Amino acid sequence: MPLDQKAIIKQIDDILSRVKRMYNDEAEIAMVYAMMVSAIHRLSPPGSIYAVSLRGHEEALANHSAVALSRGLDTVSGMLAGLRSEYEAGYLQSVAELVHADIFADFLEMADYLLQQGYRDSAAVITGSVLESHLRTLCDKHGLAVIKSDGKPKKADALNSELAAAGAYNMLDQKSVTAWLDLRNKAAHGNYTEYTKEQVLLMLENVRNFISRIPA
Repeated sequence: MPLDQKAIIKQIDDILSRVKRMYNDEAEIAMVYAMMVSAIHRLSPPGSIYAVSLRGHEEALANHSAVALSRGLDTVSGMLAGLRSEYEAGYLQSVAELVHADIFADFLEMADYLLQQGYRDSAAVITGSVLESHLRTLCDKHGLAVIKSDGKPKKADALNSELAAAGAYNMLDQKSVTAWLDLRNKAAHGNYTEYTKEQVLLMLENVRNFISRIPA
């Protein structure tokens, strides 16, 4: 389940406060070190400098040596503090995310225009296509394959399930994505009596919000 910025910062603060209160005890050092390593893995964007740099320090954790862990403690706590600062400053939205957001916004504006002109079916198809493209870029971001073993692309419903299972978004979002994809499919297959203009409008607004909340 994705966390908002305030929740992430609070989580990091709670872990860093343990470092300040920590006693020179081997078990406690190991516990706090493990918590910091876990937090960096969990909260840093895939492929970020934090995730990559951490790999060079994880041998100390595997060593289970209080001396080794103590030496790495300052380094890892510094990395975690840096990650916190970037979240607080809002620096973790990548250039790629901004490009994707701009492209998708253009298509959604086109869908909005078509809808206002009475072309609800075309608007539904375009909005659904933007949603599916966003799911595929989210899979790239989270290291999930978009191609099956036989070389064929995975269907959007399968990507939706895998993204939710990977924690890219929560179960409520997953159910919403399923409903939006279903509406897109109805429009694409000519089942025009099974949805209304108002439902397409809600889909458009909600897909725009979804892409903004969960950037790829």
